[in-house]
Amino acid sequence: MALRIPDKLYFKIGEVSKILGVKPYVLRFWETEFDLLKPGKAPSRHRLYKKRDVELLLEIKRLLYTENFTIEGARKKLKENKKEERKQLRLALPDAAYKNALAKVKKDIQALKKMLS
Repeated sequence: MALRIPDKLYFKIGEVSKILGVKPYVLRFWETEFDLLKPGKAPSRHRLYKKRDVELLLEIKRLLYTENFTIEGARKKLKENKKEERKQLRLALPDAAYKNALAKVKKDIQALKKMLS
């Protein structure tokens, strides 16, 4: 049964806790153990998780609880997966297209920065 993550921008720690079926203190612990996991903080200092954070947490839970990885093993596996994703992205785009796409993103960011100044 595939878990469906609600279509929201941000999730509070209690919501994420219910989605994953773990206690909030487990999420806070995982945050200290996995560098890839960096939820934002509201002005009230409450954690705000993005959808990709929830997806990462689901993967961490799978590795630890289903695949029986250690914390260190799960950390290494996630880093390997990240490297593989980058490699696949580079293979999907020819070098020229990759550079053009990055140049366009850079130009867009500069335009947004200028508008906000």
